[in-house]
Amino acid sequence: NILMGFFMKLYARHRKKALALISIVFVVLFTLIIKLMQVMIFQSEYYFTKAQALHERERNIKASRGNILDTNGVVLAANKTVCTISVIHSQIKDKESVVNMLVNELGLDRQEVLKKVEKITSIERIASNVEKEVGDKIREYNLDGVKVDEDYKRYYPFSSLASKVLGFTGSDNQGIVGLEAKYDAYLAGTSGQILTLTDAWGVEIDGAEENRKEPVAGNDLYISIDYNIQKYATQLAERTKEEKQAKSVSIIVMNPQNGEIMAMVNAPEYDLNNPYELNFERSEEQLSTPKMDLLNNMWRNFCINDTYEPGSIFKMVTATAVLETKQATLSDMFTCSGYAVVGDRRIRCHKIAGHGTQTFTQTVMNSCNPAFIEWGRRVGVDNFYLYMSKLGLLEKTGIDIAGEASTIIHKKENVGEVELATMSFGQSFQITPMQMLRAACAIVNGGKLITPHFAVKTTDSSGNVVQEFAYNTQENAIEKETSDTMRDILRQVVEEGGGKKAYIEGFSIGGKTATSQKLPRGSGKYIASFIGFAPVSNPKVIAMCIIDEPQGVYYGGTIAAPVIKELYENILPYLEISVD
Repeated sequence: NILMGFFMKLYARHRKKALALISIVFVVLFTLIIKLMQVMIFQSEYYFTKAQALHERERNIKASRGNILDTNGVVLAANKTVCTISVIHSQIKDKESVVNMLVNELGLDRQEVLKKVEKITSIERIASNVEKEVGDKIREYNLDGVKVDEDYKRYYPFSSLASKVLGFTGSDNQGIVGLEAKYDAYLAGTSGQILTLTDAWGVEIDGAEENRKEPVAGNDLYISIDYNIQKYATQLAERTKEEKQAKSVSIIVMNPQNGEIMAMVNAPEYDLNNPYELNFERSEEQLSTPKMDLLNNMWRNFCINDTYEPGSIFKMVTATAVLETKQATLSDMFTCSGYAVVGDRRIRCHKIAGHGTQTFTQTVMNSCNPAFIEWGRRVGVDNFYLYMSKLGLLEKTGIDIAGEASTIIHKKENVGEVELATMSFGQSFQITPMQMLRAACAIVNGGKLITPHFAVKTTDSSGNVVQEFAYNTQENAIEKETSDTMRDILRQVVEEGGGKKAYIEGFSIGGKTATSQKLPRGSGKYIASFIGFAPVSNPKVIAMCIIDEPQGVYYGGTIAAPVIKELYENILPYLEISVD
């Protein structure tokens, strides 16, 4: 009434001004009404969510990471229940008791714990991946402001088995290296949340119900590794490393028809459950090297991450190129006098007295360098690079582990007669062991260039297949006839030539040896290696052994071929590869 009276008097005295003021008031009131309607009706859900967020405290729940299983379902990487310990500053009533308890139970530095307890945040993590028994004990103290949430830590039942293939995860369960990193998106799952109601000061409301968003477990990953073959190959590699006092010993076992890797060993392996602990005592020279550099080197997979000069194993590539281009036939002869002169260089044969007159097949059996210099010369630079490309040696293999190294080789236009000569018997360029083995597969499997791999499929928690992995195969990298001929030549290498220490009575095995000198020349350091496959008529398994810097005898035919022989004596019956 007073307001109306005021407006009536104002209207009577100042009619125009009163009308303007009334109009303004009504516009403002109308605007407020519209705004209230918008907030209360049309945007009610939005503002309710905002208000709720101000009174909810969020804690993540880790998802269970998918298992990694071998081809037979043996679990190679699993999960272990652990706890994450956190504090909520606004809820702590007895700071000293909380700090003392956390220091005593977790063995942490008091100043670090105190700093986190006093930090004014909604929630502060004190420690993760705490053993469940310790977490349960902390929970029993029932101290205000201390939260114990259960989650998962990666656990490897066989400790170091296939460590440089599987890789490991970090504190957040994210894959760091190896298959754990490559397939992290499949394995990781989706984290959940715990939402707790609090008052305006961030203190949890007594009796308020927690809201939970349950985590979604990751998918299981089935890989082509066979636990039994991997275990035996590991024992064999470790024993060989010790006996030969070698820097490392690597063994790869693969199906040459489809690229599935049954085993990959890089001894020494490391403990997957303690990946940040060095697997060796530091030498005096290493004391000044940052630990992280030493760890990165320890985690390296020599078969994939490093390159080397393949040496005489590569002669199977040169021989294949000669036969494919018809620059030589099995009836061609070559006389070795113990050396060959190329340009201004005199290149020796490993047999100083020479091999005398040999057939083409015998030059492979004898691993005669002068003969392969001649075969390489006949092939020529263009065809030499063409067949390196056809056999996948100028590109990465595409294997499903990160960090694959690339070929180190001369530009084709810079290759002269000396470079071509040394490349023809496996020197003056570098490839990975995996590249060499992939090329060997194409040479003996009928000419298919396959993609080496581990992953086979993923499944959900109920065992349903989520995804089956497919890999590229390039048909007709070489002619089937050439492959048939090469298999027979390589059979003779094992039965009568330099690979005879891989011969097993009753089985048909083909292969090639190598002894490559490491750079710099004259260092006295060598890599001994051997590739063998069986059976010759239809290869179902191919294996490679690489012994890096063996002490004493270092010839591939003498120390690497027997390793594959022993491996095959055990796994050929297991794989049901019958006696020929």
